[in-house]
Order: sequence, then structure tokens, then C-alpha cells
Amino acid sequence: MIGFWIAIVMLCFTGLVQIFIPYTLKKTVVFGVTIPASHIEDKSVIQVKKIYSIAVASIWLLFLVAYSIWSILVTHSEDLQIIVGTALMFLLMIVSMLFYAFFHQKLRVEKQQKQWGVNLTEVKVVDTSLRGQDEMLPFSYFISLAFVPLVLIIYTYYQYALLPEQIPTHWGPSGAPDAFTEKNRFSVISLPLLMFLMQILFASLTEGTKRSGMKISAIHPQKSAYKQLEKRKYTSWFMFLTAFLITVLFTFLQLTTIHHGIVGEGIMLTIFITFIVVTIVGSIIFSVKVSSLEKVGNDSSYPDGITDVDDDRYWKGGLMYFNKEDPSLFVEKRFGIGWTINFARPMSYLIVFVPIIIILLIAFLT
Repeated sequence: MIGFWIAIVMLCFTGLVQIFIPYTLKKTVVFGVTIPASHIEDKSVIQVKKIYSIAVASIWLLFLVAYSIWSILVTHSEDLQIIVGTALMFLLMIVSMLFYAFFHQKLRVEKQQKQWGVNLTEVKVVDTSLRGQDEMLPFSYFISLAFVPLVLIIYTYYQYALLPEQIPTHWGPSGAPDAFTEKNRFSVISLPLLMFLMQILFASLTEGTKRSGMKISAIHPQKSAYKQLEKRKYTSWFMFLTAFLITVLFTFLQLTTIHHGIVGEGIMLTIFITFIVVTIVGSIIFSVKVSSLEKVGNDSSYPDGITDVDDDRYWKGGLMYFNKEDPSLFVEKRFGIGWTINFARPMSYLIVFVPIIIILLIAFLT
């Protein structure tokens, strides 16, 4: 039943995140559409949030009940349970995005028809002093993790004779390997190489976010600046935690491949479960921390006659940011928690496609 419970936890976490997303983001950005502060309490704005959450929650509960009945009455294969559970998780995300697209278009049309914000003066706030207050983890924290795969590669080649003729490439729900490839000079270091790639990616994302500009609201600039600084700090902590957990897990798997049988199946299972639990708990804490920032200093008083800069024209569908005038490589998402890429910057395509190409290359050579 381990596969069942792993899938249930992932499905529950994904469902709850998707259901409450509209209530955890900026009130002035709803389904990717900029809403002037004077209209955030309009009936239509409140209604679309409620309908979205109810619809997604209903489908999520349907998936949860159907999956539970199927797992208990039809199959007891842990691998199949995880595969189906993961498929349902992604299907739920697709469904939620379809609802998002519908309500994004609905709000965009209503904003144009009712001319929200037409008579307001758009104000852009820039505060250069905030750079000195940024508490994001330094680049060196992430780069320090990169020494682990380098040491592992050296140690693996040193112990090459001890390695089995079949190298594990996949581990099942119980922690035991269930897919293998032939031993060669490349396949034995594919795991450390993948680890190294992921560490560099996390380091690059953190540094890119740190160098990106902070979008300060003209409505409540001081409160907005505080929220921006806190979000950036929590983001760097969460990315370092994720990079650290991946480093620990991959190191453990590589060492157990070199020294086969050094630990029992019980310890392997404990390591896998611990990794999943800590990752999910960390994700929950991060989501709660970031979401709670939107409630900091909220009040109903807004300056008359002004509004934040409406940059809807730079957001394709409210999801993809494309602004040649913005030097920032990363910007805060409009729907979801975290950051997305400014696709008007050439470097963005390197960040997206280079890791994919390298991963495919590793898989092909392995």
C-alpha cells in the first residue's frame, strides 16, 4: 500500500494548491489580469474566484474517490498505483489550467468593456535601496553542493571494479532498483552528472532571481517592498532545501550502487519516504509562508487617482512574460507561487532548453 499512499499524498497536495491558488496571490492580479485596487472587491471578481475553486475541488474529490476505489478493489500493484496517481495529478493540473484560461478571458473582456482603470494615472515605483536589504541565500551556498557530485565521480571511477555489470537507472516505490543499463564508463557516472546539472540549475535560478528587479506597488509601496523581500528570501531557502535533498538522495543511491547490499531494503524504503515527506512538508511551509504575506498590512484604503502600471500587454495569456524593456530575467508568476522567465531575454531560452538537451543526452548515452 506504499505506492497508494504516496500517490494519495501527491494528489492531495496538488489538489489543495490548485483549489486555493486564487486566494493566495496578489489581490490586484486575478487569473493573470491586472485589476485596479478600486475593483478588487467587485462582485464579478469575487465570483470567478469562488466558481473556479468549487469546480476544481469537485473534480479533485471525484479523482480522489475514484482512485481510492480503484486501488483498493482492482489493483495492488504499487508501481501501477503510482503511475495512475501521477497521471491523475497532472490531469488535475491540466483541468485547472483550462478553468484558468476560461476565467482569464472572461475577466479580460469585462475589464475592457467596463474600462477599469482608464481614468487612473499609472505609477511605477523604483527603490534602489532595496538591494542592500535582500536576504536571499548567496550563490556560494548552491555552488558548494556541486563539489559532492565531483567527488562522487572520482570515487566511482576509483571503485569501478566493484560496480555490478548492470547499473540501476530507476528505483521503485520500495526503494529497490527496477530498471538497469549496461556498465560502461559513462553509465556509472550518469547519476552524479544529473545531480550536478540540477545543482547548477538551482544555482542559476537563484542568482537570476536575485539579479532581477523588484516590482513595488504604488498603492502601498512600503508593504509591497517588505513582501517582495520576504518572498525572495523564502524562495532561495526553498530552492536550497530542494537542491540539498536531491544531493543527499542521489549520493545515497550512487553509494549503494557502488557498494551493493550495504543497506537493507528497510533502510532504502525509509530514505525514500523521508525524502518525499520532507519535500512535501517543505513545499507546504513555503506555500503557506508566501501566501500569508499577501495578508500582511491589508486594508481598504487606496490612494485616489493612481494605480500600478498595467503590464497585461506583456503577459501572453497571463502566464508567459515577454517584455524587451524589462532587463529582469525572472519575474514573479501571475498564477501560481514562484517565478517565471522573461522570454524576451535570449538567456531565457538557454535556461529552458540546455538542461533538457543535456538530460536527453545523458539518457541516450546511458
